[in-house]
Amino acid sequence: MSLGARQHDLPRGLDRAIDDYLVFARVECGLLPATIEAYHRDLLDLCEDLAGAGVSDPGGVTPKHLSDHLRRLSRERGYAPSTLARHLATTKVFFRHLESNGRVSDNPTAHLDQPSRWKKLPGVLSPRQMRALIEAAHEPDRPTAPPLWIRDRAMLEIMYACGLRASEVGRLGVSDVLIEQRLVKVTGKGEKQRLVPIGKPAMQAVESYVRECRAAIVTAEVAGERRDKGRLFLSKNGRPLDRVRVWQLVRSYAERAGLGHVHPHMLRHSFATHLLGGGADLRIVQDLLGHADIATTQVYTHVDKGRLREVVKAHHPRG
Repeated sequence: MSLGARQHDLPRGLDRAIDDYLVFARVECGLLPATIEAYHRDLLDLCEDLAGAGVSDPGGVTPKHLSDHLRRLSRERGYAPSTLARHLATTKVFFRHLESNGRVSDNPTAHLDQPSRWKKLPGVLSPRQMRALIEAAHEPDRPTAPPLWIRDRAMLEIMYACGLRASEVGRLGVSDVLIEQRLVKVTGKGEKQRLVPIGKPAMQAVESYVRECRAAIVTAEVAGERRDKGRLFLSKNGRPLDRVRVWQLVRSYAERAGLGHVHPHMLRHSFATHLLGGGADLRIVQDLLGHADIATTQVYTHVDKGRLREVVKAHHPRG
C-alpha cells in the first residue's frame, strides 16, 4: 500500500496533521524528497498506532501513547536504538510544529528520553580494502562503448576522496567539480552546500571519465533533450545515476574485489575514519562531512583507539 493510501485511512485529525507537517518540511525547511519520505513513513507508523489506541486527533496524544509506540517498534519490529532515536527525533519535530501552530497545548514529547545511540560504526574499509574496491573497476576483457568502467572508477574515487553520500553522488553537476581549485561543491541534506577538497587520483579519474566516457554518452540527442540535466555521473542512456544505482554499483565492485557486503555509506565512514587516523581535526572532518552537530562526527573517534592512546602518551604529563 502506498504512503498516501495509508495516510488517508487515518482519522481526519491525524491525516491533516501529517499533511500540514509535510508541507512545512518541504516548503519552509527545504528538506530533500528522500528525507521527507522517511519522515512521512515514521509519522504513518506513529499515527497508525495512535489510531489503534483510539486517538483521532494530535491533541489527545499522551507520553504513554508515544512510549508504547516506541516499545512496540523495539519489541515487535526489532528496531535498533539508532533507528528508534531517529523515530523519536521525527516525533519530537512533528509535535513541536503542532505546538507552535496551536494544534496541541502540551507537547507529549517534552519528557521522553532519547534511546541510547550505537557507538559502533556499521563498517569501515581499511586503506588496502579501499584500494582493492577502486581497482576492481577496470577495463573488461571485452571493451564496451562507452567505457562505463571509467565512470564507475571515477565515482568510487570521488566518493572516498570526498566522503559523499550516495544521494550526493547522483546530484553532482559537471560544474560542481572545480578543477583549477581542486574542490568539489557538494549539495547535502536540506540543500546545504559545502566545499570539499579532492585529491589528485580522484581528480584525474573524474577528468578521464568526462573526456573518455561522458562525452560519448552525451550524444546530440541526449544534449538536445537535456536528458543529462547537467549532472556529472550518467547512465549509458544519458540519464543521471540515482541513489539505487549507486548502491548497486558499489555492491557489484565490492563482490568483484572479494570484500563481501559493502554499501556506499561505508566509503563515507572510511573517509572520515582514515582522516582522523591520520591526525585530522574533528571540526575539520565535521565540515567535510556536512554534519550540523559535531556529536554526529564524534562517533568516528571510537574507531581508532590506538591513535587516542598515542596522543595521550605523547602529550599528557603522566602519559
